[in-house]
Parts: sequence; structure tokens; C-alpha cells
Amino acid sequence: MLETFSKFLQSVDLKAYRAKYMPIKIVEMNLPKNIQAIELLYRVYWDEKKFIDFEEFYTIYKKEKWKELRNFQKKTGMCAKCFEKGIRARTYRTWAGLITQIHAGYVAEQVFGPDTIKMSEELDHQDTDIQVYYKGTTINYDVKKIANAGVMGRGHTPKRPIPGEKISIRYEVPNLDIILHPKKKRGEGFKKAYTDFADKYLKTKMLAVFPNGFVVFTPHIFGQKKKEIDQISK
Repeated sequence: MLETFSKFLQSVDLKAYRAKYMPIKIVEMNLPKNIQAIELLYRVYWDEKKFIDFEEFYTIYKKEKWKELRNFQKKTGMCAKCFEKGIRARTYRTWAGLITQIHAGYVAEQVFGPDTIKMSEELDHQDTDIQVYYKGTTINYDVKKIANAGVMGRGHTPKRPIPGEKISIRYEVPNLDIILHPKKKRGEGFKKAYTDFADKYLKTKMLAVFPNGFVVFTPHIFGQKKKEIDQISK
């Protein structure tokens, strides 16, 4: 499944999507849970394993949430056209971030084995992006990308702790232009932002970069923990 999902990610025209949606920052307020896309993303890409592009996903999202979206749009006082433009862009950003995270779940599954991984909206709200159950050990991975303004992620505190060892993973990624064009204009080596990124994450085999610019986790980061558990359980 990892290979199939990796091919799907590599088929996404990330540069075109970002040019289209990233500059649009209209619907930036906290969204009520009933119009958030998180549950649907986990359901489609993890539970049902339907690897569809963003436009098809957004069509499903709008069909399921049209009533709630209309009610929220009226509550905000925005015109319907502005709200639609803003919520589509907002949903894209959620989509792009979460499918990368779901890819990490498939990577973890390849490392730990079938039926060892759980991902869901419920776990997400408990600061667990990937939950592993392996040889009697529960591991809760909390994965966050660090932006210029700090850690990108949830703006809430989990209601209750969940059993298991918590492992927090933090990583930084330069902007897409640097990822796709890492060399200096005169061809004299690489840009500093890319060199720093490569030294910290690529050379250590924590992350890898797909040709279209998606930055993904490698099996190495999960393999270390598996090896540790295997040694203890001997």
C-alpha cells in the first residue's frame, strides 16, 4: 500500500496547487468541528484507501458538508462567493498537510507490519498522529512541521492522556521553490536553506523529497524504535 500511496503523492501537481490556493487567506478563523475536513480525510485516504486528487476530495467534502457550510457562511457574514473561495483554499492546506501525514502512517505500517497502525480524527484530537501497537507496546507519534511562526498544528490541549509512550517529531521544510530549485542561480553549489535542510533531515535519512516537492518520512525514523522493541522482547 505504501508504494501505491507514494505514487499517488508523486502524481500531485504540488506547484500548481500551491500557486492556486496558498495565497488565498480569507477563511482563517477557527472552524467548528462539523465542517472540518479531518475526519473525512482519514476516512477516505486511510480507512477506505481511496487515493483521489484534491478536486475530487473537495467535491465529496462539499456534498457531505453543504448544509453546515452554508450555515457557517451565513454566520460569518461573508458573501457566498468569498466564503467558497476561502474554504476551498483552507481545505486544500489541510488536505496537503494531512495526506503527507497519512503517508507517514503507511511508512510506519511497512516497518511495524500489518494491523499495527491506527490513525483517526479522535487520535488527532489527542495529539497523536500515528499510533503504533507492536509486541505489546503502544507508541503515540506526535508529528509537527515547524513554521517560521512556530510549531504548526493543533491549537488545543487533549482532553485526556492516552496510554502509551509519546514520541514527538518536529521538522522544518524550506519553501517549495527551494525544494524544487535547490541550486544557486549561478550554479555554484546549493542555497543555504536547502543545505541546512539536507544536513539535518536528508543526510540523516529522516526525510526524503519526491520529484514534485512533497517531503515525506522514511522508514528509518520508525525502524529505530522497532529495533529497540525487538531487542527488549528477545
